[in-house]
Amino acid sequence: MFRHLREDVACILERDPAARTTWEVLTCYPGLHALVMHRWAHWCWTHGLRWLGRFISHVSRFLTGIEIHPGARIGRRVFIDHGMGVVIGETAEVGDDCTIYQGVTLGGTSLNRGAKRHPTLGRGVIVGANAQVLGAFTVGDGARIGSNAVVVKEVPPGATAVGNPARIIQKDSDAQREAAAARMGFSAYGVTQSDDPVSQAIRGLVDNAASQEHQIALLWQAVERLSQGTVPTEAHTTEQFDPEPLNRLVR
Repeated sequence: MFRHLREDVACILERDPAARTTWEVLTCYPGLHALVMHRWAHWCWTHGLRWLGRFISHVSRFLTGIEIHPGARIGRRVFIDHGMGVVIGETAEVGDDCTIYQGVTLGGTSLNRGAKRHPTLGRGVIVGANAQVLGAFTVGDGARIGSNAVVVKEVPPGATAVGNPARIIQKDSDAQREAAAARMGFSAYGVTQSDDPVSQAIRGLVDNAASQEHQIALLWQAVERLSQGTVPTEAHTTEQFDPEPLNRLVR
């Protein structure tokens, strides 16, 4: 138990720049408190003490604002940042080294008692604020889910899912787009279009097209001046322009 606690504290100090000391993490991080109490509740649940497990989970929700069903399986070095409003269902599984932000729901869409109803998160998954992951499917290792996304189907390993309903924006056919979007980085708080990598890439293409239109307009002005027997100078344009290629074209 203490080994897991040391790992939890170390991962918080590593991932949260606001965390300053071990004592601060131990006393002021509800995500850590919720995980510790969940381990107690899960032990009770797996040893037949179902009511006690539910009661510990209930007390944990009251103290931390984080609701984790005692039947859920939580891996090691999981970081629940802020955590208020997080809900993790009974058959959910969270892999090692995952990061979960506030308002996240790992919920189910089936009412079949005893069946797998909740998602499974692989290793190193990041789930952004207020995202909803609903259903009995797998989110692959290293995948990222943007803020406010509603995910209802499997997410491949290493992919990024954004939007409602969520769409996968990392595919082999989108390699060039992803290369451009990667420069924008991933935002776990991606609420607006400016945080959506695909939206950023499209905006970049629009800006590039506008720049090309400006250059074409300058070329047409130069052609018109050449057809009139004049050569563009700095008095005509502030852009640096070499008329020789156009002279060859006219000749």
